Amino acid sequence: MRGASLRQASWHAHVNRVNAPLALRAWLTSGGSLTARLVAHSKAFRVQRLHQRRAPCLADEAAALGLPRTVQVLEREVLLRCDERPVVFAHTMVPLSASASDWPLFGGLGERSLGSTLFYDPQVLRGELEFARIRAGHPLMERARAALGMDADTVLYARRCLYRRHRGILLVTEVFLPPVLALARRDLTPAPKNNTK
Repeated sequence: MRGASLRQASWHAHVNRVNAPLALRAWLTSGGSLTARLVAHSKAFRVQRLHQRRAPCLADEAAALGLPRTVQVLEREVLLRCDERPVVFAHTMVPLSASASDWPLFGGLGERSLGSTLFYDPQVLRGELEFARIRAGHPLMERARAALGMDADTVLYARRCLYRRHRGILLVTEVFLPPVLALARRDLTPAPKNNTK
C-alpha cells in the first residue's frame, strides 16, 4: 500500500479520546523531554537512526504543517531504545523551506536525540500535544512493523507536537511501542554506606 490508499489517523487534543491503557497515559501526556524520561527508566539509552531523507509529506500531517499533501519534506525516523529494547518509534518532518538558521543542528544529528536539542534551546516554542491510535494501514504503523516485525493486528498509541524556531516549523510524532510499559524508573538514590567493620 502506498500513497493515498494508506490509512490516516484521527488526532485529538485530549488523551481520553484515544482510550489508551491507563499505564500508557503517563507516557503519552508527560511534559518535558521524552529522552530524559527514557534515560531515567533505563541503564543504557540510545537512538537508532533508520533514515533521514527527503520524502512525501504524510497525508494526516500535511494540515498540521500547513502544507499541500503532495509536497516533499525532510523526514527523519528513529527507534528509541532502552537497554536495547525498542520502546518508541519517532518520526519527524521538517518543511524544505526551513533554513539552517531555523534548525541549525537538525542536519547533523546522526544518532543523537532530537529532544536533547529541542528542550534545551530557549528559542524553541512547543505547541500542544495531540494524540491518536495508529492501526494497520497507517504509514507509521507499516514502517514500525517493517523495522520491528510486529503483528499486523497491533494497535499503537501516538502523540505529536509542533515546534517552532524563528520561521521554521518541525513536527515530531512519537509512536509508543508495547515494551515501554515494562520500563521501571531507575533508583538513582545512592546505596547506604556499610559502616560495619
